[in-house]
Amino acid sequence: MKISIVGLGKLGSPMAAVMVHKGHTVTGVDVNPGYVAAIQEGRPPVNEPGLAAMITANRERLSATGDCTAAVLATDATFIMVPTPSESDGGFSMKYVLSAAEQIGAALRTKASWHLVVLSSTVMPGSTGGTLLPALEAHSGKKCGADFGLCYNPEFIALGSVIRDMLNPDMILIGESDPRSGELLEELYKGVCDSNPRIQRMNYVNAELTKLSVNTFVTTKISYANMLAQVCERLPGADADVVTSAIGCDTRIGSKYLKGALGYGGPCFPRDNVAFSALARATGAPALLAEATDQLNRRQVPRLTEIVRSRLSKGGTVGVLGLSYKPDTEVVEESQGLDLAKHLASTGLKVVVYDPAAMENARKQLGGAATYAASAAECARQADVLVITTAWPEFKKLTPADLKSGEPRPAIIDCWRVLPADLFANLTDYLRLGYGGLAIGTEDQTKDAGIGIGAPDLSRAARISVGTD
Repeated sequence: MKISIVGLGKLGSPMAAVMVHKGHTVTGVDVNPGYVAAIQEGRPPVNEPGLAAMITANRERLSATGDCTAAVLATDATFIMVPTPSESDGGFSMKYVLSAAEQIGAALRTKASWHLVVLSSTVMPGSTGGTLLPALEAHSGKKCGADFGLCYNPEFIALGSVIRDMLNPDMILIGESDPRSGELLEELYKGVCDSNPRIQRMNYVNAELTKLSVNTFVTTKISYANMLAQVCERLPGADADVVTSAIGCDTRIGSKYLKGALGYGGPCFPRDNVAFSALARATGAPALLAEATDQLNRRQVPRLTEIVRSRLSKGGTVGVLGLSYKPDTEVVEESQGLDLAKHLASTGLKVVVYDPAAMENARKQLGGAATYAASAAECARQADVLVITTAWPEFKKLTPADLKSGEPRPAIIDCWRVLPADLFANLTDYLRLGYGGLAIGTEDQTKDAGIGIGAPDLSRAARISVGTD
């Protein structure tokens, strides 16, 4: 099939590469001349594992242009993969989608053959049929379902594994204008995916709601694990990893995203959760669970800050390892590590940071507020308290010899438990989030935990369980 993709960013470029890898011919479209030039020269416009090799291997079927009309006229189907920024009310802006619709519609006006338009950007329920469809019909002068087809087909991927996720999805979600459109898109994916995914076809609003619901459910699961970890930290002998491993064996729950550590971040999870809450408010339905999930997530950096300060001697330096929101990406949007570094520096503390991929992006936000180390070991050597905030594989290579020497001995706060505890525990003040040996030690946090000063007495059963009776 001949495919055009409008938007060559973090999802559009990998989608183009995957499609040409599977034998299709792709024309990419973008308003950024640098992205267009990169594709034309056989380079990846964005950083993503495996993208460069896939583009290089399939250059003869991949091209790019700034002319959307020409791309639509030369292809059979067009995917819209442009940004949908968050609005002040928590919803998503359609301005870039509608800009693309204007150009696509103009091309369809002069095109004799039937054409499929596919929206892959995340939008609010009601947007595909209520906003995009009328715009395409107005600019083309044609009728959806007769002269062209329209589907909503969002991706379920994670940055750092986009290509793998596109080739091996759990599910393909299709909101369709008509059976012909849905069937064509289904057949396309059957030839692209290696995983034989379940294909769910439905109307627009159900597909739009499904996309938001999946991410909101995952954020709830992450926050539950983090809540559990905080409980474990206050119970001698408790270990969140042991508990979540057992919980995950139950098929009703599963083990994915069930690790008590830091909050979620990135360009999708935080905003999709907020958008779901905004949708619920707009319909008059309660969204208490989604709102609580967001609140709990926003408390992760302040609680980690208190743990850091409780271990830091006067004039000491905090090292932060991990500035991207997750491993295998340079993206720092809503990053817990970057937010921690910002917060600590804003209170006057000395902060040194390192990340294998995100240093340039982090520097744009931190500026001169932090010192930038050239390696994980260099960061560790300068730190009186070292915080591992992203589970990069590189950090597992740290040894006790890399740590700062002298007294008081350094502290390590290992949020993701990437280091072998037995190797570091005798040489450092080694702390693991989610482990019963972690004492927070601040009055405010014991109040938050529901224990200590001002808290209700524990029941007899609870006192027995923690060995206080």
